[in-house]
Amino acid sequence: MQLADILQPGAVKSLAQVASKKRLFHEIAELAAQVYGVDVAQTLDALQEREALGPTGVGNGVAVPHARLHGLDRVVGLFLRLEKPLEFDAVDRQPVDLVFALLAPKSSGVDHLKALALVSRTLRDPELRAKLRANVDPVALHAVLAGAQGLAA
Repeated sequence: MQLADILQPGAVKSLAQVASKKRLFHEIAELAAQVYGVDVAQTLDALQEREALGPTGVGNGVAVPHARLHGLDRVVGLFLRLEKPLEFDAVDRQPVDLVFALLAPKSSGVDHLKALALVSRTLRDPELRAKLRANVDPVALHAVLAGAQGLAA
């Protein structure tokens, strides 16, 4: 599995400002509906339920919110770059500006965990994070992420 396998070009977005984590999850849910055809309300509820278990901010300005949904046949990803970092209760208490959301089928087991590990490992790379922060164009952001497969091997 590589990031290009789970991240469609249309599932990448740059946002000028997001006022809250709830608003961010709403943006993710709307983008997921547009790109992957999943229900906005179900996605929003699932992301919020998962976040209530513990923050998904993994440090270094990165968050990996994730949820399991009905209506998906595989793990899919969405990437949002925030121009203004958002407080996220991350493990290192730093605000988040790089968000890679993962949505998996309700029945997915190992694939969901593999995707989480892949995203976490890939976004741990400081050079990759710098490239993502240097771009606002969704096409360029997707290219950086899709080309990151060698880093995550």
